[in-house]
Amino acid sequence: SRKGSTKTKKTPAKKRSPSNVQQQPEYEFFGPLVGPLGIVVGLPAVMYGLYGFCGKHGCVSLFPFESPKPQLPETLLSLEGFLVYLGWILAVALLHICLPANVKPGVTLTNGKQLQYRMNGLLVYVVILALLSAGYFGYDPSIFGYVYDHFVELITASVLTTLLFSVVLYAASFRSKAVLCAKGGNTGSTIYDFFIGRELNPRLGKFDFKEFCELYPGLIGWVVIDLAMACKQYEVHGYVTNSMAMVCLFHGIYVADALYFEKAILTTMDIVHDGFGFMLLFGDLAWVPFTYTVQARYLVDHPTQLPHWVAAAVFALQTIGYLAFRGSNLQKDRFRRDPNSSQVKHVKYINTKRGTKLMVSGWWGIARHINYTADWLMGLSWCLCCGFNHVIPFFYAIYFGVLLVHRDLRDGEACEHKYGQDWKRYCQIVKYRLIPYLY
Repeated sequence: SRKGSTKTKKTPAKKRSPSNVQQQPEYEFFGPLVGPLGIVVGLPAVMYGLYGFCGKHGCVSLFPFESPKPQLPETLLSLEGFLVYLGWILAVALLHICLPANVKPGVTLTNGKQLQYRMNGLLVYVVILALLSAGYFGYDPSIFGYVYDHFVELITASVLTTLLFSVVLYAASFRSKAVLCAKGGNTGSTIYDFFIGRELNPRLGKFDFKEFCELYPGLIGWVVIDLAMACKQYEVHGYVTNSMAMVCLFHGIYVADALYFEKAILTTMDIVHDGFGFMLLFGDLAWVPFTYTVQARYLVDHPTQLPHWVAAAVFALQTIGYLAFRGSNLQKDRFRRDPNSSQVKHVKYINTKRGTKLMVSGWWGIARHINYTADWLMGLSWCLCCGFNHVIPFFYAIYFGVLLVHRDLRDGEACEHKYGQDWKRYCQIVKYRLIPYLY
């Protein structure tokens, strides 16, 4: 998932649990208490900090290193902000439910069931962008400035909403013994299970909360906030800089790609293994839309017109990152579906005792998670759009680098447990985790 965390050593639980609870659980994130509580408090604090240390009052600078006195608006919480935020979530949900959709099966779960998922993310995305365009050109362009003017109120609404919804999800997971719980979220520790997510696939009828939150309101909201910031830049300065246009374009393509390949999420750890609790919910509905837009918000207050050669270099980096990201993921998907396909039959692999194959050439011979590296290169290009005068616009590259290292380590542990000696043999062939010859 797109959420903040750092890798920690797993801590074995010291107490026995009831029979309906995972025996001898292992805790991540310095669990079961200190780490989860620190993240629940710390990540919202980071969101406020990004605003407080970078805005129209100033921004943390690099050369020389200086920091403005942090400032937050007088109004941090408002009913109007809540209504706008909740209205957005409900509007996206209604479009998801009402618009035509393809129904795709998920993986077979440990209880033998195979859930069905409605998938129309790209259509929802296009409809929302069309409605916003109609509102901008046909109604009142100034309404888009609301997002910038009330940004902190919307942050507060997202934090409190996700916190409350996480409590509801945790409580609802006890409604029946038939509820399928995530292996790592059924430890018997209330705080930890609330944080990591106890129920694997919470649903209301056929509406799947986890898949919806992972891809719809947060990701699409990310682009909507970007566009609102571009409108605000035009309102304030009378023009839109090439850097703002590039940020909006890059983010827009990234989200469109995720929604076009929506089916791919059904085999990810987030959907298959992780419970749906505060960690994923906060990341989906608060962290992504309000921290991934830091570059666009920065450019409202610090408009940056990049020289043509710099813009070209940044565009080239984004293109290289995207081609590697999409190429590696497509190769993996095609190999999983049919390793004898003409598109991937040249890829070398090793057989495992589980009966599966592990690729050791092509994109996946370069590094074990070359797609993560490519993803980070794209993120770096977004930050570079803002120039080098200030630190805060580079928060995403720093945070995402830490997140991807954590994710790589977490995936590596899972694969070592899954494949055993075959994984060690694989690592001897594909020696690098993320960066060839370095890491």
